[in-house]
Amino acid sequence: MASLLEITNLNKKYPSFSLKDVSFSVKPGQIMGFIGRNGAGKTTTLKSIMNLVHYESGKVIAFDKEMKMYELENKQRIGFALSELDYYPNKTINTLMKVTKKFYKNFDDKKFDEACRLFNLDKNKKLEQLSSGMKVKFSVAIALSHHAELLILDEPTSGLDPVSRDEILDIFRNIVKDKNRAILFSTHITSDLDKCATGITYIHNGEIQFTGKKDEFISSYLFVKDESKNSSLFSEYIAYKEVNGIIEGLISVDKKQKFNSRKITLTSPDLEQIMVYLERSKDKHESFDL
Repeated sequence: MASLLEITNLNKKYPSFSLKDVSFSVKPGQIMGFIGRNGAGKTTTLKSIMNLVHYESGKVIAFDKEMKMYELENKQRIGFALSELDYYPNKTINTLMKVTKKFYKNFDDKKFDEACRLFNLDKNKKLEQLSSGMKVKFSVAIALSHHAELLILDEPTSGLDPVSRDEILDIFRNIVKDKNRAILFSTHITSDLDKCATGITYIHNGEIQFTGKKDEFISSYLFVKDESKNSSLFSEYIAYKEVNGIIEGLISVDKKQKFNSRKITLTSPDLEQIMVYLERSKDKHESFDL
């Protein structure tokens, strides 16, 4: 199959917010980072994919089968976790595993034990005793234990310390190493995507602004530091701001020749810089004094 997941023209209307023709795909071997600011539509999209919210139009195809028609079958092959586990906090990991395994035909107890050893999960601990990082590892352990081919995770590294985040990212990279599985995960921590993502889907106000390879997304832009504060160039920026007497901003790569000056430095941006300035561009050049 060309894609493990294919979303086409997904529309969902709320009184104050809408998803508008959301379309993107996730291919085998891919780690797709789903980025956008709070309220942009990331969680709504993920819940729509899993048929947890009703959407008005569009299609979600998983494993070449429409999700609504083959929901139970497809969910056997998907590992899904929202940002925070908060169900049955007084139950132990082992008890929760025994309840969860009843929903999966291919649940492998030995695989779960292996994952617990790998992640240093104590099966006798209650859910409420686990750190945020351990809860993420528990979710991933469950997904691996029923041989999930696609992991869909909402903010899996939020609230984790740097060491735990690095461990989770290593796990993600190992999961897709065989090129048969894939991960779609939303995050505000764009530095995590710099380290592990192969693809980026960027959503703003319910609309997809970009979806494709991470390297192509990054190479479309340049980060500018202009010591001369050349005001004639201000209109060429996607967005900019003044920091310590220097103009910093983002430009599209096709503007490069216009910024040819000894007092101007051009570098490849990271994902955080791209996202920050793309969002700033929506109210371009507005500023205020403190």
